[in-house]
Amino acid sequence: MRETFVGLFVLIGLLCVAYLTVRLGKMDLFTETGFPLTARFTSVQGLRVGADVEMAGVCVGKVKAIELDEASPRAQAIVHLLLTKDYKLSDDTIASIKTSGLIGDKYVTLSRGGSESLLGAGDEITDTESSVDLETLIGKYAFGGV
Repeated sequence: MRETFVGLFVLIGLLCVAYLTVRLGKMDLFTETGFPLTARFTSVQGLRVGADVEMAGVCVGKVKAIELDEASPRAQAIVHLLLTKDYKLSDDTIASIKTSGLIGDKYVTLSRGGSESLLGAGDEITDTESSVDLETLIGKYAFGGV
C-alpha cells in the first residue's frame, strides 16, 4: 500500500516537471494555429527560429522557419512568420530585423503602412530591412572605412 502511494507521488511529480519544462521553455507542442506570413531579407544574420515578432513593442508572433531561396538572382533568406492572430496588416507593412540591446537576440518587428490593401494568410511582406552587421561596422570604423 505504501509503495503505491510513493509511486503515485513520484508519477505526479514527474508530470509536473514535464509540464513546467514545456511551459517555461515556451514550446508549442500542439498549437500551430495562427496567421502565416513570409518575408524576404538579404541577410538574417543572428536571427533564429523561435525569435519573437513584435509590433509597437508587443510580441505578436514567432519566427517559424528560415530558409535560403537559391532560385533568386541574389541569394535571399525567406523568413516564415506565424502571428498569433490576423492583425489586419496593409500590403506596405515593413518587416525589420532588430537587436534587443547592444549584443542581444535578434527579432522581427513589423511596422504598419498606410495602404488600403491588406495582407492575407500566407502572403509575403515585400518591404524589408535586414539586420545591421555590427562586426562589419566596427571593422570599418577601426580601419578608417567610415
